[in-house]
Amino acid sequence: MGTPAMKSIPTIAVLAGDGIGPEIVAEALKVLRALRGPGFDFEARTALVGGAAYQQQGHPLPEATLDLARTADAVLFGAVGDPKHDPLPPPLRPEQAILGLRRELGLFAALKRVTVPAELAALSPLRHDRAAGIDLMVVRELAGDVYTGRPRGERVSPDGAFAGEREGYDTMRYAQGEVRRIAQVAFRLARQRSGRVCNVDKANVLATSRLWREVVVDVARDHPEVSLDHLYADNAAMQLIMKPTSFDVILTGNLFGDILSDVAAVLTGSIALPATALLGDGPRGMYEAGHGTALDIAGRDVANPLACIRAAALMLRHSLQRPDLAGRVETAIDAVLKAGIRTADLAGGGPPVGTRAMGDAVVSALQG
Repeated sequence: MGTPAMKSIPTIAVLAGDGIGPEIVAEALKVLRALRGPGFDFEARTALVGGAAYQQQGHPLPEATLDLARTADAVLFGAVGDPKHDPLPPPLRPEQAILGLRRELGLFAALKRVTVPAELAALSPLRHDRAAGIDLMVVRELAGDVYTGRPRGERVSPDGAFAGEREGYDTMRYAQGEVRRIAQVAFRLARQRSGRVCNVDKANVLATSRLWREVVVDVARDHPEVSLDHLYADNAAMQLIMKPTSFDVILTGNLFGDILSDVAAVLTGSIALPATALLGDGPRGMYEAGHGTALDIAGRDVANPLACIRAAALMLRHSLQRPDLAGRVETAIDAVLKAGIRTADLAGGGPPVGTRAMGDAVVSALQG
């Protein structure tokens, strides 16, 4: 039995951004429009973000864009970034839009599910026997850690072998409450999956990680039905390559999660296959492919839109409360891949299809 229709039409803030962002977002919207019918509709409102916003409005996250994101039911995000903006002051660089949206929307949990069905294991860079059956979820804390900790900056080094020289410094920090809320997310997800959480930290060398682990162990006591293991971050990276099917839910901080989620993503065969849901305390979230702007292929109709289409499925599942429609989209994507339809990043022996053709293929699978 399907989920009941929402009482009002949800609003989606569409922030396509730079590079291939507009192309992949267009295909995600194409798939969403194919789902329209009795019981489901939506309103898509677009706004500038990233380098495109800076070029036209002088800021990567204009106030109008932020207002739209705050009032929308969900945000569908493309990609931002362009090396030509690197000389700008840090607050004006395109990537600051991502950090600003996370902060202003209260998003602290990034969920990335990585799956490799046996029929698609040949796409993985791993051997078939290692890749087949991968089904893991990386739960990354998104609001704290070294990326946001203060103080940070540059100074003259006060001590050490290079005292008197310029040095950069950042602060890694986590409060108990920050750790507790992300740990609760991971354990709740594990209860819906295989009941296993692997906590990843560096408690052997970092005081931050020692507190992190203590809080995670404490949260685990409230979830006796979920098993908890611990790995140091370097070992976790190795195990993702050697034994990826041994993982269920990976819980980790912002820095380690940034690295491990990309390692996990490429196990599928392309970083353009898995998507990411960025969530906070409420139903509103931001959904993104999670890969870069790929400026070298922008505008050439060769980018893989599947991660962005998966992001739309995550949006249906988490923010728009339509897991039934999310399942239909995910099944359609799997059907397209199993049928051998490939974009250039995945193509084997056969000719690749373009960005628009891949979107059309997903729509056809939905309607078939």
